[in-house]
Amino acid sequence: MQLSERRVALVTGANRGIGFEIAKQLSGKGLTVIIGARDEQKGLEAQKRLADKGLDVHFTLLDVTDSTSIMAAVGRVEDTFGRLDALVNNAGIMIDTETSVLELSLDLLQNTLETNAFGPLLLSQGCVQIMSKHQYGRIVNISSTLGALTDIVNPESDYTEMKSPAYRLSKTLLNGITALLAKELRERNILVNAVCPGWVRTDLGGPQAPVSPEQAAETPVWLATLPDDGPTGGFFREHHPMPW
Repeated sequence: MQLSERRVALVTGANRGIGFEIAKQLSGKGLTVIIGARDEQKGLEAQKRLADKGLDVHFTLLDVTDSTSIMAAVGRVEDTFGRLDALVNNAGIMIDTETSVLELSLDLLQNTLETNAFGPLLLSQGCVQIMSKHQYGRIVNISSTLGALTDIVNPESDYTEMKSPAYRLSKTLLNGITALLAKELRERNILVNAVCPGWVRTDLGGPQAPVSPEQAAETPVWLATLPDDGPTGGFFREHHPMPW
């Protein structure tokens, strides 16, 4: 193992959409970026697309719903690079767009929580062990306004007609995880924040969404590269704080 001279970032679900753009922008800033994806072929294709641009990008197999896969990926990162400076928990699913909370099945909720909340928690726990050795780290959780309690109870919200209770609950939990991690890690120079990228033109958001992946990636990239006196324990959108 040789300690990388560059800062190293791991981005989950980075073979497409917002994750791919975050990986591209971080590597463009001079970071070594590890693309985490559960599909090896797609992950390697994404790596090649960025490497062909001269960017320092690598791939690791990572299924955030599998604790064994998570720990194996963390081990590979440490063995290969000797450090990890930033983690972007981007991988996520929305599989309940037409379901109401009164009809929500536990299986559907469990599946959503495993990807959107449990995975980021387990991965953060593993990555913090590497970050703590160098007293530096940035953790960014890709969340959503749909999980903000202040928005859920607001009858005038732009999203009041949207259902997706499992997705909403998973992002509410992810916000809570963000706050607790930030509280725990404040003295270790590991800053932890959540971000809502907005309604983005991806496979998840659809072609009619108003925000491009390039625009959506800007705030997560900012949070992943914060100075030591940057914010922690916050929820942001377009660089601005959002209510939980």
